Amino acid sequence: MSVLKSWTGGAIVLLALAGGLRAEVTVSQSNDPTEVAEQGLMTVLWQERSAMSAIDKRRVTALTMAPARSKKVANKSVLPTVLSAKWLAEQPAAKGGEQFQCLSQALYFEARGEGVKGQQAVAEVILNRVDDPRFPGSICGVVHQSSSRGCQFSWYCDGKPEHVGNKAVYARVAKVARAMMDGAPRSLTDGATYFHTHYVHPRWSRRFEKTASIGRHVFYADPVRTASN
Repeated sequence: MSVLKSWTGGAIVLLALAGGLRAEVTVSQSNDPTEVAEQGLMTVLWQERSAMSAIDKRRVTALTMAPARSKKVANKSVLPTVLSAKWLAEQPAAKGGEQFQCLSQALYFEARGEGVKGQQAVAEVILNRVDDPRFPGSICGVVHQSSSRGCQFSWYCDGKPEHVGNKAVYARVAKVARAMMDGAPRSLTDGATYFHTHYVHPRWSRRFEKTASIGRHVFYADPVRTASN
C-alpha cells in the first residue's frame, strides 16, 4: 500500500469519527491556519486537522498512535502501570542515546525533587507532546523548544550550566526515562501536555482541563471539544 493511500485512508477514518461536522478549532499562533496556503494538498491537510479537532484529542491519539517500544524490552509485562522506588531499585543502570539523554536531563532539572510518581508524570507530559503534532516530533525537540518568549522548560535557557550535582538522583530519573521510553503506561496525567508548580497560577491554565495534581505540580490537557453545527 502506498504512503498516499495509507494517509488518505486515515483521513477518511478521522472524518468519519468527526461525523462530518465542522469543528470549533483553537490553534496556537505558531500553527495559525492563515499561514498555510489554501491550495492542493495543504488544503486537504487543513480539512483533516479540522475534522480531528472535533474529536477528543486523547481519543484520536489512542486510536491512531502506535506507541514506540524499545527492542531492549523482551517482556512488556515487566513494566508496571505506576513506577515505584522499589521497582526502580531492582532495575539495572539505564542507558540510551541522545533522546534518552534529553529525557533524563529534563526529568532531573524539572523534577529531581519529586517522588517517582512526580517524575513519571513529567515524563508523560514530554512524551505526550512528542505525539502531539503541535509540538516537535522528538524528545530533544520538545525539551529544547523555544521561541521569542523563552523556553518551554526554563532550565534549558536560564543561562546557567546544566550541571548534574547529584549522581544518585540522576541515575534514578534515568531509570524513569528508560522505562517510559520502553513503553511503561502513561497512567497518571490523562494525556496532559502542560504542567506548572503549585506556587504559581499562570493565566494559560484557565484555558485547559486540570487532569492531575502530583507532588508539587499540577497537570493540564486540552479541554474536551465536541462538534458544533
